[in-house]
Amino acid sequence: MRAPSPKREDELKRDDEPLARKVFALSMHADYKCRHSGACCTADWDVPVELPLYRSLDEALGSGRVAPPGQADQHSPALVVEDDLPDGAAAMVARTASGDCVFYHRHSGLCAIHRDLGEPMLPATCRDFPRLAVRDARGTFISLTHYCPTAAASLFREDVPIEIVESPPAFPDAAYEGLVVTDEDWPPLLRPGVLADADSYGAWERHMVARCAEPGLSPESVIATLARDAGIVQSVAPVTAYAITNAIAQLPRGGAAGAVPAALDSSLADYAEAMQAVPDDWRPEPDTRDLAAAYVRDVRPRWNAWNAPLKRYLAAKAFASWTAYQGHGFLTIVRGLEAALALVRVEATRQCRDAGRPLDAALLREAFRQADFVLNHLAAGDELADTWSKVEA
Repeated sequence: MRAPSPKREDELKRDDEPLARKVFALSMHADYKCRHSGACCTADWDVPVELPLYRSLDEALGSGRVAPPGQADQHSPALVVEDDLPDGAAAMVARTASGDCVFYHRHSGLCAIHRDLGEPMLPATCRDFPRLAVRDARGTFISLTHYCPTAAASLFREDVPIEIVESPPAFPDAAYEGLVVTDEDWPPLLRPGVLADADSYGAWERHMVARCAEPGLSPESVIATLARDAGIVQSVAPVTAYAITNAIAQLPRGGAAGAVPAALDSSLADYAEAMQAVPDDWRPEPDTRDLAAAYVRDVRPRWNAWNAPLKRYLAAKAFASWTAYQGHGFLTIVRGLEAALALVRVEATRQCRDAGRPLDAALLREAFRQADFVLNHLAAGDELADTWSKVEA
């Protein structure tokens, strides 16, 4: 499986222009620090090594300044040079027979490269994971993939509110791998055929996160409310940046009602739809055995007890959204939130079924991880956005 870095679209290219000065993150991610869980190092991912870094690592291996703790599968070298490499890569990091990175030290949970040579010697994929970045005219916006266990655990924090913070200590201004929107690229669409602009989209992004923070709304009500709000904002005429921003500011204070599904059917349909955006050779085998019964028995009765982390998860999907640039309107973004929540329901049910117990914090944390594994590392983001954009019709 290819490396877990975000999937860039050719038309939204990375460039070498100066970085925007402002960096933003969500409060629960703002002080992120790796806790050495090893999930990324043992995920059987291909990690490309850039050419300048390859030369430095190859020299460090030859001089003995670093040595791989793991034995490469089939006794290959630690850095594998092959014909079919990603653009800009000179080699791939070798893996053990069990899929571990050869530089991962299981006993300590540390990376030998990071430990012995320092962070600047890590491949870009390793430096950036689990960050998911968007850089546009407003600044750099960084969310996290919750496939990382530490990131997933941050959704259960109770010491910080759900809000966007500027200059997060964990993410200094840097060239983060991700989606870069240049002056030549279109801003997000308000609705099909109608553009928003940076300021009005920023107001919508802040509004989405603020709805996730409202204490009286369940996750399902957040989605219902945002769908209503998007419909109101999309109907502004004439369409100007001021009109869009003003419409957002004048949205009803109260929320719309949304109910926890009585059955898992609609969530399974959303899961199957997401799977269609996964390449055939990466797509896992369907696993729906006994899920309908497990949902009714073990998930639905306890779902509302976990509103807080579920709403933080929705905020993380609304913030730094690639779908905003790949989809066809504000309602498409909301549809993506709905689909993400559906995947968490399915994965939570699968975890409960396999563990043989009702939903608890540990099982929900694993559900967040598996949902983001699909959304951020298996599925093609542009294909998901195209699918979700059908809601605009």
